[in-house]
Amino acid sequence: MQYRKFEGLEEKLSVLGFGSMRLPISDDDPGNVKEEESIKLIRYAIDNGINYVDTAYNYHKGKSEIIVGKALKDGYRDKVKIATKMPVWLTNTYEDFDKYLNEQLQKLDVKHIDFYLIHSLNKKYWGKLKKIDIFTFLDKALEDGRIKHIGFSFHDDVSLFKEIIDTYDWDFCQMQYNYMNENFQAGTEGLEYAASRNIPVMIMEPLLGGKLAKEPSQDIKQLWDKAKVERTPAEWGLRWVWNHPEVAVVLSGMNTIEQIDENIKIAETALPKSLTEEELTLIKEVEKKYRSKIAINCTDCEYCMPCPNNVWIPYNFELYNNFFTYGIKEDSTKMYERLKTAKQAASACVECGKCEAACPQGLAIMETLKKVDSTLSKQV
Repeated sequence: MQYRKFEGLEEKLSVLGFGSMRLPISDDDPGNVKEEESIKLIRYAIDNGINYVDTAYNYHKGKSEIIVGKALKDGYRDKVKIATKMPVWLTNTYEDFDKYLNEQLQKLDVKHIDFYLIHSLNKKYWGKLKKIDIFTFLDKALEDGRIKHIGFSFHDDVSLFKEIIDTYDWDFCQMQYNYMNENFQAGTEGLEYAASRNIPVMIMEPLLGGKLAKEPSQDIKQLWDKAKVERTPAEWGLRWVWNHPEVAVVLSGMNTIEQIDENIKIAETALPKSLTEEELTLIKEVEKKYRSKIAINCTDCEYCMPCPNNVWIPYNFELYNNFFTYGIKEDSTKMYERLKTAKQAASACVECGKCEAACPQGLAIMETLKKVDSTLSKQV
């Protein structure tokens, strides 16, 4: 296993972290976790050199932290650093901070959390947290030892990312990053900005929720086949992220022994700046080919939300793009049916036009929602 050391952290962290958001489940229910199998996977990862395990309050309907805690019994706690996250959507008073941190310590059954993140920061949550004095709480939790390192995970634009970086003395941060997301949310600009402040960056979604790891379409495969070295799509994606020296840990939601073995093998040799210019050019070609397949150029800015009729517009578009761009047909149609059940599907659009008036991209939202419903409904 490769380990990276960063200024301000006494620990050497494995460049591959175990993400506990996609543990094995039954009946397609995130809350129905296969506990015994999950514990086995986490311990196998630790036995093979992974020393960073990431979870969160809400993962697997609240069960992920409990299972991680059980996995770290029998001496495994001393071998790893635990990362979990405060559910900021539930914190509305200062007292809530202590309430949820103490609950998480109990669920994990540990005395302290090594890496504690303020979860899913965006403009809405950032403003609320500052009003209820998040920084005083963080200082006290660090002082009393319940938290060893404090950071945040991020889902908004790069200008807010920079503002958050500059507001507090963070030990680390976490952001989404992959070769399709260089300019999405914090992106490369945010990654480099954090590095300029000596803040280690943990990466989530290195394979875009598995989209970049699946068997590609023939035209994408032909591009990969041009490479002098044969690699799986997953290896290309992971190597691209690890090629950045600013990256501390890459989180992967591994739910089989085979995935753990593959990712560990890649991690051993995916050194910073190890990709050649020829290889980086090839990855850029693959990115362009994927982008050419995007059906609707929605940036997920959510200016169209909330919809008066409760249509979850960005997510409908995400499913539509997944269908065409990455060939994820079965899962896209399945998730669309769930949106219908929740009355949030494109089919609920009444064409009031408020979304189009608000869209900064000038997208033909109402017409595209018809296409979404036509395409994803027909596949069921």
